[in-house]
Amino acid sequence: MPSPSEHPWDPLHGITLEKILIQLVEDHGWEEMGQRIRIRCFQLDPSIKSSLTFLRKTPWAREKVEQWYIADTRRKQRGR
Repeated sequence: MPSPSEHPWDPLHGITLEKILIQLVEDHGWEEMGQRIRIRCFQLDPSIKSSLTFLRKTPWAREKVEQWYIADTRRKQRGR
């Protein structure tokens, strides 16, 4: 197993897309998610399963979700 010094720092290391979605839904809800990132799986009958399916096939949408999660996590760490 490579040591941590062999890999650049990655804020998403060890965090699954499912965990990211669950956390964003808990913190913001589907409605806000659908307003921030305008994709149908967040707006019409949203679910974790349908969102995971879409995000795994759509790199641009996944990147937006991951960037939002990173920014949200950093904001929480700073104490808002």
